[in-house]
Amino acid sequence: MSDSRRLPARVYWVRRFVVLGIPLIIIAVVVWFFVGRDSGEDPAAQGGTSSAPVEPEPSETPTDTDGVGDCAPAALALAMTADATSFAPGVSATFTVAVTNTGAEPCLVDAGEAQREIVITSGSDRVWSNRDCIAPGTETRTLLLAGGQTDTTPFAWNRIRSADGCPADLPAPGAGTYSAQLNLAGVSAPAAVFGLG
Repeated sequence: MSDSRRLPARVYWVRRFVVLGIPLIIIAVVVWFFVGRDSGEDPAAQGGTSSAPVEPEPSETPTDTDGVGDCAPAALALAMTADATSFAPGVSATFTVAVTNTGAEPCLVDAGEAQREIVITSGSDRVWSNRDCIAPGTETRTLLLAGGQTDTTPFAWNRIRSADGCPADLPAPGAGTYSAQLNLAGVSAPAAVFGLG
């Protein structure tokens, strides 16, 4: 009777294949997923093939500054440009502020609000300065600039008057011609002249 229950040898081979073969296939798929995909021809993963030069972004949180000194005034060029010649009533005056390391070597400059000064005047009237009311957390902004590198940031003045000590309820500036002056690290940018409607 035991012989009549014996299954064909082919059934035993199929069972061995299922028990041993399927785990091997699963292991191979897992290995390919984690290892094989990294060797694919993905241009983005390998840095691409574009020959267009990419200007490095200035680092605002330098991690390796060993041997890098502060930017000398002679190696800094500043620019502050109004985004329009005149701004309509109720519209904030906006500018582009640029700090350039004109030297060949990298250097450090603190462009935070405690070091950078922007003063807005109208004739002899000192209207506003960023140093009158420095917002917490904006005091420092250390830049690591490579040789020839420029840091560009937007700046907006919301048409308010300020004074030392940040007093409230000062009279609002009226329509007219104004000038914005940028000073940083012993260097001054040419004044940006603009109008308020």
